[in-house]
Amino acid sequence: MASLRRPRAVRPGGRIALVAPAGPLDPAKFEANRRALERLGFETVARDDILARDGYLAGSDERRAREFMEFVRDPEVDAILCARGGYGCHRIVERLDAAAVREAAKPLVGYSDVTTLLLWQRKHAGLLGIHGPMLEKKESLEGEGGSALVRTLQGTGPLPRYAGRTLVAGWAEGRLVGGSLTVCVASLGTPWELDTRGAILMLEDVTELPYRVDRMLQQLRAAGKLATLAGVAIGAFTDCEDPRYPEWPVERLFREVFGPLGVPVVLDLPFGHGGQNRPWPFGGRAALDGDRGELEWLESAVRAR
Repeated sequence: MASLRRPRAVRPGGRIALVAPAGPLDPAKFEANRRALERLGFETVARDDILARDGYLAGSDERRAREFMEFVRDPEVDAILCARGGYGCHRIVERLDAAAVREAAKPLVGYSDVTTLLLWQRKHAGLLGIHGPMLEKKESLEGEGGSALVRTLQGTGPLPRYAGRTLVAGWAEGRLVGGSLTVCVASLGTPWELDTRGAILMLEDVTELPYRVDRMLQQLRAAGKLATLAGVAIGAFTDCEDPRYPEWPVERLFREVFGPLGVPVVLDLPFGHGGQNRPWPFGGRAALDGDRGELEWLESAVRAR
């Protein structure tokens, strides 16, 4: 793994490239949420073919990879924000140029399926990313959510402290890794496999029934990914309950799987497929306070230009 470096901060009024590396976009939602991003003070740019559609993909693998690398290499672009997740990033990462991504050192923002790009970028380009909002939810770009994204991209204001709920007490420090539980598990056995050694594991997901969450957590455990964790931070697990088995809420799974590890575990942190999706530095150092139920950044997601 290349030594980690932080991307360059985005200048005020900077240009953000919008990309669709995974699923196809809804044109009306894309334009409305693009305007919401611009109201935060950024200029946006996108290719004419960003609305391409090939079934469940935003166009061909070649188109999506070319789009991403074009903006990586464009000196007029300050950051790259993924418009949507869905599925498709697994199909393009081997077409990307890690050396060019590291050299450009641009903030990459996204979550859900974009977890693949963040894992790949950290491992092969040695560059921190930003797990954060995309353009599928306008509310995540408004109010405090929008302000948090601006501060994260520009590296301004105090380092954030996010409040959650204690499951297991204790205190830990480590680098933040994770994202979508489904995509983290899908990375096992790939060249961009999730690395959890000494890390605070951040997990979230959507529309996964408890037995599926259980299976994925057991796979992480069997793969040795829970053995050397510093802590566990859980975001939104939205629509992940099964009314047929009310005695098996996902919180019971978290208690059973993570409780015996002897590390702090905090639930209900404001990130993921929920009402709030606050940004966090993928690969950045943070502290997890299980006694207070809080996650505190220890370094900015970006470095001064």
